[in-house]
Amino acid sequence: MVKKTVSIRLAVLAAFLLILNPASRAAQPEKNPGRELHLPAVIGSHMVLQRDKPLPIWGWAGVGEEVIVEIAGNQAKAKADDDGSWQVKLPEMTAGGPHKMTVSGKKKTITLENVMVGEVWLCSGQSNMKMALNNITNSKQECEAANYPSIRMLTVSSGYQPFPVRDYPAKGHGAAKMKWAPCSPQVACGFSAVGYFFGRELHRELKVPIGLIGSYENNSAIEWWTPAEGLQSVPELKAIWDRVAAWTLKSEAGKKAHAAYIASMKRWAASEETALGRGAYRLPPPTFRDFSSQPGYAAPMLFYNGKIHPLVPYAIRGVIWYQGERGHKEGDIYFHKMKALIQGWRRVWDQGDFPFYYVQLPNFTLPRKPASKEPAAGEGYTIQREVQKKALAIPNTGMAVTIDVGGPGHPRNKQDVGKRLALWPLAKVYGKKIVFSGPLYKGHKIEGGKVRISFDHMGSGLMAGSKKGIEHVKEVPGGKLAQFATAGADKKWHWAEAVIEGNDVVVSSSDVPVPVAVRYAWDSDPKGANLYNKEGLPASPFRTDTWEK
Repeated sequence: MVKKTVSIRLAVLAAFLLILNPASRAAQPEKNPGRELHLPAVIGSHMVLQRDKPLPIWGWAGVGEEVIVEIAGNQAKAKADDDGSWQVKLPEMTAGGPHKMTVSGKKKTITLENVMVGEVWLCSGQSNMKMALNNITNSKQECEAANYPSIRMLTVSSGYQPFPVRDYPAKGHGAAKMKWAPCSPQVACGFSAVGYFFGRELHRELKVPIGLIGSYENNSAIEWWTPAEGLQSVPELKAIWDRVAAWTLKSEAGKKAHAAYIASMKRWAASEETALGRGAYRLPPPTFRDFSSQPGYAAPMLFYNGKIHPLVPYAIRGVIWYQGERGHKEGDIYFHKMKALIQGWRRVWDQGDFPFYYVQLPNFTLPRKPASKEPAAGEGYTIQREVQKKALAIPNTGMAVTIDVGGPGHPRNKQDVGKRLALWPLAKVYGKKIVFSGPLYKGHKIEGGKVRISFDHMGSGLMAGSKKGIEHVKEVPGGKLAQFATAGADKKWHWAEAVIEGNDVVVSSSDVPVPVAVRYAWDSDPKGANLYNKEGLPASPFRTDTWEK
């Protein structure tokens, strides 16, 4: 009996070491690790493969086992390596389907049915991306109409992980129940509303299959989604990287920490064997790092490890991102975090600088506080919107302005959000000759007692607009522009008159005879902000000054 118990304890030790070693754990999913032919959850029937890109397909099998992948006359072969993992890369394919894919090993063949080739986008972020179609404005009608068999959806169901995992867990906390499914009312109503409307717009315009992968979590911070490769690449995030470097295998310090833990586990195992031989009880094994002790599991990389890493290197066209509420008080540090996230994802995917399009935070009524009546109050999400706009300097990014669709709580108008996000790839990726952004502040000139503001992305002209619910924006003939404020050298803000003159907006106030600065929609909930281009896309809030307040 003692020998049997010792064997069991040694098996437990082996399991601990497997959990400890991310590379080993990543290579061997929980189901039949390294023994039987197996595919990751992201690869399955009804999936959409990215057109016009090489297609990585991977999985696990017996060591040295040859695996053959075939689809639409294309074939690729690979042998499972020493830890049982294998990967092939199929050639580029054009849009179409349905196709059948077979993955064949020595003793087993996996057949994937109804596989399409089209455009694949990852939809990620926090609660406003997660908000499902059945929880928005006009939800009943939208759900009933969500019948698009060529749009396919996959929702990531697992959660945080202390180390990068190669596949989603099949058992235990956060176990994956992931399957690609054609878009139907039942499937779409539980999927991201923003993702659905984005995908629907692409499908209608491109007439090709669309694959949407939803990986999001309520109240999550941006650094939780960021891989080590991103955190390490941004010097301004050194404090965060130093925390991560203490345990990740991406750093020498982390490797030493792992080696020390393995040594302590070995000492514990030897001591345990001796104790068991005497019939004595021993203490539990040592803990490498107690992630659960942190409030809300608030550690960098945890959601990347569990919700994004298992998707890599599935071929995608790009990413849409809706997040920022949690980090809205961070100022410029949030910009550096966005840079780390985008660079990090691009590096781990190794598919170039793929498009990354994100949502600028909407107008938001502060809890238990009425909207400010002060000009250019600058409360709440104001600075965060400015920081998000700054992120447009990162190559191949785009921003959907939503200053007119928010309000108290989570905004229910996700139709406009998804459509405005879709305009960016339609123009930038797919070559449609369309206006894809609202006016963005370009520059200004002081002209006596007035300030002349110029813009990029004016479309066919500027206008004062009216937006009601999910209805289209309507031009207000002769309408006055609202939410403009100006200040002189004393830095005291006053509401201002703003008129459209050609392609510019001219701002003035009788209270400020010598203006030096202008702000527009500079508040968390700028009631009445109404500057649009004639295509109905709102101007982003802006300021011409760099004052602290």
